[in-house]
Amino acid sequence: MADEDLATLGPDAEPATTPRPLESGEDASAARPGGGEARWLSRIVIAGIVLAALNLRPAITSLGALLKEVREGLGMSGTVAGLLTSVPSLCFAVFGIAAPRLARRFGPGAVVCGGMAAIAAGLALRPFTGGTAGFLAASALALAGIAVGNVLMPVVIKSWFPDRVGPMTGLYSMALALGTSLAAAVTVPMTAALGGSWQSGLAVWAGLAAVAVLPWLAVVRRRPAAPGASADGAGTAAEPPVRITSSPTAWALAVFFGLQATAAYVTMGWMPQIFRDAGVSAGTAGVLLAVTMAMGVPLSFVLPRLATRMRHQGPLAVGLAACGLAGYAGLWLAPAAGAWVWALLMGIANCSFPLALTMIGMRSSSSAGVAKLSAFVQSVGYLISLPGPLLVGALYQHSGGWGLPIALMAGLLVPQMAVGMLAGRDRRIEDER
Repeated sequence: MADEDLATLGPDAEPATTPRPLESGEDASAARPGGGEARWLSRIVIAGIVLAALNLRPAITSLGALLKEVREGLGMSGTVAGLLTSVPSLCFAVFGIAAPRLARRFGPGAVVCGGMAAIAAGLALRPFTGGTAGFLAASALALAGIAVGNVLMPVVIKSWFPDRVGPMTGLYSMALALGTSLAAAVTVPMTAALGGSWQSGLAVWAGLAAVAVLPWLAVVRRRPAAPGASADGAGTAAEPPVRITSSPTAWALAVFFGLQATAAYVTMGWMPQIFRDAGVSAGTAGVLLAVTMAMGVPLSFVLPRLATRMRHQGPLAVGLAACGLAGYAGLWLAPAAGAWVWALLMGIANCSFPLALTMIGMRSSSSAGVAKLSAFVQSVGYLISLPGPLLVGALYQHSGGWGLPIALMAGLLVPQMAVGMLAGRDRRIEDER
């Protein structure tokens, strides 16, 4: 894929102005200075990034808050309900791999716009399908939109803000964490305010997704052509192909992403139960999970900025995993006595996600490379994360306690540290052809 294939998100050029010299890893489309219109369009893109990020998790966390009511309303079996917890990772892996091809054909802006529309449609339809099959199909539509957004957001950031990858990834990650915790916190009270109907409580999130479509419509309407590209954005000069599957850095990033996703899904799915089994009340256990998720809001903004100032991000990966090890040790030894401390430590450990996103943007010198790397890392990573929550649940059921599951999760942090050190090295996938 040529870098120009993804330049449809670059700012408009001023033909009479001489472009400034490119910095390392910078796209030509981003180096061209623009006038007031280009600055206005950049602000629209920032708004689009924030709104898109806010919509990339409510489809999942709002359902978790109302899962009991959904099961009763649809007559859903426990097996199918358990399947719902694995569907997001599967959809992210399957649909995410198609994102670079779609971006090459239509442009990243158009694909992100379509993804937001798919999220809105899926969230609006699924509460009213009347059956389990329709509910799953509509959920898959929304998750497909989330999948392409997951993959292409690092591409948009690299294309538009090549010299501000850290701050913009931080803004994106912070908005994503905010959307995650917001949907988990307000879905139940909002459902009560809407009359107690779980259908209304789920469908209301479609409105936020519909709003996110608007800035991307403005971006798509202003699709400029890059130098050396045809009017439709198709490149005329191709760069040497990058073989992602032969890149050690790409594989290290993929495994790192998969292991951190495993830890995050186990935390979201099982941590409240660990506290409740230790004697913590249900209400307090829910608040503890909210505290864990809320930690991601400020830290997701700070960590990418810090990561981009470091030549090697491996020590950050090790430090975050060390917080996870301390948190798991506390959950094993004294889950109730130090509950608030363990919740904070697990919240810090979960910030490996924005670190992974930042490293994706830093490990390629072009937005085309970032597109390929993002699709590979997230698709392989989400596949790696699939068995984790199910295995933890099986160990808990068969052992009758949390000792083995916690030991498993603590053990997985060791290879996470190792691949984090490899992924954090100062190199580009283009150097590993």
